[in-house]
Amino acid sequence: MHLTELRLITCVVERGMADGVVAAAMKAGAPAATICFARGSGIRERLTLLLKIAISAEKEVIDIVASAEKADAIFEAMAAAAEIDLPGKGIIWMTPILKAVTHVADLGAAEPSGGPGD
Repeated sequence: MHLTELRLITCVVERGMADGVVAAAMKAGAPAATICFARGSGIRERLTLLLKIAISAEKEVIDIVASAEKADAIFEAMAAAAEIDLPGKGIIWMTPILKAVTHVADLGAAEPSGGPGD
């Protein structure tokens, strides 16, 4: 099925924080999430010197594809759960998806015979 009107929400957080951020996203309506591990560099060194904050180089990157109508609520829930507005906590951004193709199950269809309840 070809899908349009989708948004990709990407959030980079400190290692160990992704589960809480994903839980907030799912509660806000996210259909699923992908978590990858990464290593950051650059601003970490500057913040350590300027603000005396120890920031680990180990990061988790969360990607969520959501409908445009749910994307803002999911984005806000993720930003709050990750405490993005605090120094060194990470970054979040949203990107429009021009086109995507995937299988979308028809959850409203009747179950095939032999399924639960037969």
